[in-house]
Amino acid sequence: MEMRVPQIVAFGGGGFSMEAGNTLMDDHVLRITGKARPKVCFIPTASGDADHYVVRFYRTFAPRADVSHVSLFRRDTGSGAVEGDLEAHLIQQDLIYVGGGSVLSLLGAWRAHRLDTILERAWLGGTELSGLSAGSLCWFKEAVTAFHGPPERLEGLGLLPYSNCVHYDGEPERRAEFKQFIAAGMSTGYGVDDGAALHFRGTELFDVISSKPNAGAYQVQLIDGQVAETSLSARYLGMAAPALAA
Repeated sequence: MEMRVPQIVAFGGGGFSMEAGNTLMDDHVLRITGKARPKVCFIPTASGDADHYVVRFYRTFAPRADVSHVSLFRRDTGSGAVEGDLEAHLIQQDLIYVGGGSVLSLLGAWRAHRLDTILERAWLGGTELSGLSAGSLCWFKEAVTAFHGPPERLEGLGLLPYSNCVHYDGEPERRAEFKQFIAAGMSTGYGVDDGAALHFRGTELFDVISSKPNAGAYQVQLIDGQVAETSLSARYLGMAAPALAA
């Protein structure tokens, strides 16, 4: 059996739900599966399994992929899977795409349904994980959420041993609080603009990509008692680029 490297593509914001008419980010996560027609499953937990979100996913991905979705708040699933074979379904996927919304609600629901451990096994088995906003924050050891009010610190799944702050260019209050959390002992991490994403292979940062020319990301860490924000070079997907190495 082919061994695949665990991969996570964590968007600061973007993709089909935020960038109408700009398919660069979604094209990228499909391409790195290495499959001509990959199996892609959407998990819209953070939105409460909103119907409109699921419909938009199918409209975007169905022409190019074998698509399904997993609903935890409703009885329906796009795969026809019941909870007993949810793990088997997810492990078969080439790409699992997690939508935005409330990361606190997402983590609570996932842990109640043991989806946290299932997704970790899928990732270790080579299924690519991706997502935006809540669907980005969830993979990290720590994160900053502002969905329910002022920015607050939370513990994520910890697949990636860093912290994460999304919407970095669009929410200055969240950015400022992230730096305060880093100063107070939060793990070294990343601030990611809307239209930018971090691509990890294993737990190592492999690439920083963007769907907008000026979008980027930053490493944020405490150095000699001071918070340092270091800009990371982002590769704009709108320009021709060589294929990723196998």
